[in-house]
Amino acid sequence: MSGVTIKEPQGVLRSRWSASVDDYAIAGGWALRGDAIVVADSAGGVHAFDGTTGRSRWSRRDTHPGGLLAIAIRSDTVTLATAGQDGCVRLWSIEDGEPRRSLPIADGWVERLEWSPNGDYLAASCRREVRVFSAAGEEVWRSPPHPSTVSALQWLDPRTLASACYGRVTMFRIPNGSEARRFEWKGSLVSMVHSPDGDVIACGSQDNSVHFWRRTTGKDSMMSGYEGKPAALAFDDSGTLLATGGGVAVTVWSFAGRGPEGTRPGELEMHVLPIMSLTFAPRSMRLASGARDGAVVVWALEKSGRGKPIGVVQLQHAIAGLHWHPDGEALVALDAGGGVVAWRVEAPPAARRPAGKTPR
Repeated sequence: MSGVTIKEPQGVLRSRWSASVDDYAIAGGWALRGDAIVVADSAGGVHAFDGTTGRSRWSRRDTHPGGLLAIAIRSDTVTLATAGQDGCVRLWSIEDGEPRRSLPIADGWVERLEWSPNGDYLAASCRREVRVFSAAGEEVWRSPPHPSTVSALQWLDPRTLASACYGRVTMFRIPNGSEARRFEWKGSLVSMVHSPDGDVIACGSQDNSVHFWRRTTGKDSMMSGYEGKPAALAFDDSGTLLATGGGVAVTVWSFAGRGPEGTRPGELEMHVLPIMSLTFAPRSMRLASGARDGAVVVWALEKSGRGKPIGVVQLQHAIAGLHWHPDGEALVALDAGGGVVAWRVEAPPAARRPAGKTPR
């Protein structure tokens, strides 16, 4: 069955459980503070698994006629949001999978969903428009048309929403929708991530570069030379490191000191096909990377951006997503064959202390 490992995991990774969904596992995330993990597949199914055992909690199929495109999960809430090609956003109970509300948005498909950090608002994008709803599903704001299709959404803080499209990143204050700031750059932006403090906004571009802005100064910079478009981006919780895909190597830029301008990034080389997913463990400089060949690698990084692999495992299908447990001690991979695989992540050998000994 898809998702079964070809080789036993090595290093800090230990097998925990595996499960499967009906089709390509396109998106997922931890829910109920890590007690469950929810996975959506491209056939329109949504499935919840017990986070410890992998046992099925519930499954809902055909949630969106034509296919499901996005889900939004917050680990500490009980409401799941989904969107799809039917032009609707649907709210569900994470505890039992029962539907709560359906929000028709448009004739076109809804591609992106993002909960605000405190769960008060849900943002959704459809073509050139963004809408924001309350947690109960009431519409509170609708954007004017963007100049092109919205390619990414990010909440910078509980009341500031950023959208990316061709040529610009725009920040809106919610709920009144006033434009707080705009950064312009001639290029097609395909991905977006922000630093934990909301100051740095980084975007991958169609021209194989990463462009970033600092909100405090308005200064912008560009990192170029990638093999492909950097669709996978991730900041660590301290805002020191920005990991980027765009090829077979993970390029890590350090914002320590005066960086990353004028510095050399760390280059993490082990994958043989392009990077599909990047994510940092909570409160840690451990990075997980997943590639098109099904390889998953866990890296231990330094503040310079350099690092070494401390765990590796090979799956049968391309990695569609990687998700750290909220405690940082487990990792789940979703793959293109419908596989859902969980590992326990141990501390690297250098971090372990002999039994009965305490540090001096």
